[in-house]
Amino acid sequence: MEFSAIFYSLIAGATTIFGTLLIFYYEDYAKRNSVYFISFAAGVMLATSFFHLIPEAIEISANIPTWVLCGFLIFYIIQNFLVTIHPCPDEHCEVHQLGIMSFIGLSVHSLLDGIAIAVGFEVSSAIGLFTALAVILHEFPEGLITTGILIHTGEIRKKIWIYSLIVSLATPFGAIASLLMLKNLPPNILGILLAITAGSFIYLAAADLIPEIHKSNRKINSAILIFGIFLILILGKIFH
Repeated sequence: MEFSAIFYSLIAGATTIFGTLLIFYYEDYAKRNSVYFISFAAGVMLATSFFHLIPEAIEISANIPTWVLCGFLIFYIIQNFLVTIHPCPDEHCEVHQLGIMSFIGLSVHSLLDGIAIAVGFEVSSAIGLFTALAVILHEFPEGLITTGILIHTGEIRKKIWIYSLIVSLATPFGAIASLLMLKNLPPNILGILLAITAGSFIYLAAADLIPEIHKSNRKINSAILIFGIFLILILGKIFH
């Protein structure tokens, strides 16, 4: 279980690097088609939350709806704090701040994603795999978007690579750190952590990914999102 959590958290981190590579070498293509990947990731995250994380949490703990809401609110507060910190009156400063805040926000998300993967594998291999898949799929578009913002702010490529490396390492760091703390935790605590993870996934899908989908008028995005949902549903039938 520990090896699996670290392995998949490393893959999740690597997807951030892959997103940076695509923006650097295929910027037009990546920006033009990233909405399809975002649509798929949103479907996978929602399905993973409602079909796997929440039902599993209900089996091993109590008051799960409350903890799902807590997870949703925790991510809302984190993101709201990171976006609104240090208001800047100068326009150029605002653009620079946007890049830095995006980097900090993605780093925090990546750290929490690593924790989510570790929690999933502590519960079961199947829950761990679905959680890891959801994390991997949404790390990639977040890497694309953040790298694009950093380029827009005028950051040099060397600094963007450093930022991307820090973000990518945050995921396995979160997984390893949480594995050390999760040992011998009672099942009800794991259930609560699963519920918080579900709430965070719902928030990220609803507040980050779906608004990006709405910016595009391509009708196929809805079909891709629904395909992501049905894929997780089918895989759940196979692996359970």
